[in-house]
Amino acid sequence: MAIVLSAQNLRKYYGDQVVVDGLNLSIQRGECFGLLGPNGAGKTTTLRLMLGLITPDAGELQLLDHAVPQQARAARLRVGVVPQIDNLDPDFTVAENLLVYGRYFGMSDAAIEARMPELLEFANLTHKRDVKVPTLSGGMKRRLTLARALVNDPEVIFLDEPTTGLDPQARHLIWQRLRELTARGKTLLLTTHFMDEAERLCHRLAVMDNGRIISTGSPRELIAQNIEPQVVEVFGEQAAAWAQSHAARHAQRFEVSGESVFCYVADAQPLLRELQQHPELRYLHRPANLEDVFLKLTGREMREQS
Repeated sequence: MAIVLSAQNLRKYYGDQVVVDGLNLSIQRGECFGLLGPNGAGKTTTLRLMLGLITPDAGELQLLDHAVPQQARAARLRVGVVPQIDNLDPDFTVAENLLVYGRYFGMSDAAIEARMPELLEFANLTHKRDVKVPTLSGGMKRRLTLARALVNDPEVIFLDEPTTGLDPQARHLIWQRLRELTARGKTLLLTTHFMDEAERLCHRLAVMDNGRIISTGSPRELIAQNIEPQVVEVFGEQAAAWAQSHAARHAQRFEVSGESVFCYVADAQPLLRELQQHPELRYLHRPANLEDVFLKLTGREMREQS
């Protein structure tokens, strides 16, 4: 498949701090590619480099066959961007936000108006066409930001944490719309802190930490390569003490986090029989998921953005 975005040995420094450290990746046309990482991993800086908004200190970037940042302006004419924080104009109506944004791409008002019904329907905002932005709910504003990113019918769409702060209904609607975009052949680059979102939407993922990509693959591949297939979570005040005496005998690996113990196993049955002898403990048996992989690769400690 055609490569629409590639980065080779990409580096970015701020003073003595290495923010992006020798990053290599390629994204194929029509896929949803996820970029995961804790706060401060370098994800947003990587997106800004890919869009040509900042200049790398080393490495090469190609976006839609354009060298970036040298030809970034030409590349961005074929790109849509959904930023972390909605930056809609509060003085304009829903339709006016789309109209003004389309003009930035050199589109005529007639061309934008011709796309307006499709965009409003896509965002489920047809009934809100003539209302001003401050009257919209958070979910509506996020859907309008997504529709605005599509006004120029882009080939590649950058989405920086597109569902942060949304309720479950709004998140599911956004997910449905993003799946529709990839079904139409659009290419998505998605950053998110929601592992279930990445697992549902992304064809491939890269886990990033300290400016480097530390693992790449499909969600299923990352789980198979990095984690035991089953997890038993044990809860309760006595869980940590129980783990020191029993977990190592029944689990390939375990981690203690507060009053929870995460046991990673290939076969959970011996561990479950052991836990049945401890009614003071509660437990949950489930398949391993992408969040388990993420926490193993990047750690459980809290990260604060500087």
